[in-house]
Amino acid sequence: MTSLARLLIIPLMLLVCNNTYAQEFQGEATYKSHRKVDLKMGEDEMSSDMKKSIAEQLKQQFQQTYTLKFTKNESFYKKEEKLSKPNPMAGGIKIEISDGTDLLYKNIKENRYAIETEIYGKAFLIKDTIENLKWELGSETKNIGEYTCYKATYKDSITTRTINSEGGFETIKKEQVTIAWYTPQIPTANGPSNFGGLPGLILEINDGDLTLICSKIVMNPKEHFTIKEPKKGKEVSQKEFDEIQEKKSEEMMERFRSNRSKDGNSKTFIISSGG
Repeated sequence: MTSLARLLIIPLMLLVCNNTYAQEFQGEATYKSHRKVDLKMGEDEMSSDMKKSIAEQLKQQFQQTYTLKFTKNESFYKKEEKLSKPNPMAGGIKIEISDGTDLLYKNIKENRYAIETEIYGKAFLIKDTIENLKWELGSETKNIGEYTCYKATYKDSITTRTINSEGGFETIKKEQVTIAWYTPQIPTANGPSNFGGLPGLILEINDGDLTLICSKIVMNPKEHFTIKEPKKGKEVSQKEFDEIQEKKSEEMMERFRSNRSKDGNSKTFIISSGG
């Protein structure tokens, strides 16, 4: 083999190796969540100290840690387990956080996802297509760890249902602005929770209420992992699951209204958290 042939072969081999790496990379990202707490109660319902105590408890319980294991086309997202502490009573108020143990699988190449979740003791397997968000890509950048991230914005009108002081549902419509910071240095259109669709991994996202920030990334960990799609639970679409959840919530609130008529100082707030 001539020297010229060797010089041509070496760059070609390096190019093949780099392309193989880009196709087969694995990564594990850790995200910390923070959720804005807005406690709305009538002035006669509780003292300012009690409100402050409850708000602090909620803030601590909404601070969670999540792990995203990903390849270029697939990912598996779940909340890290931590030792549960008994929720203290604050002036007769008991706080219960309903946060589930959701397992989220995404297949970007096939544009679909699967969620293994449980509500009110029943297991469900939600299967549906990934929503293509209309991101506006900006030129603003910032560093998160060793990665250069670019800003992207998504605007949408959303409808939420909250529980008022009378125990009934209140429908609120508002404009929601979601800001994401993604890095093209990790070439996967993925991110924490149900976020994605950008030309790089999302390392930070804020939708006005929920903030998810990447605190650690390990690329190509020594221990190779396999991403498995969840299989347990009754299979439903996202729309079907939302309808079931809404019906169950209405049943729960009906029981809440009935309990309000009974004499007693203890109240229970069941708060559903996302992320």
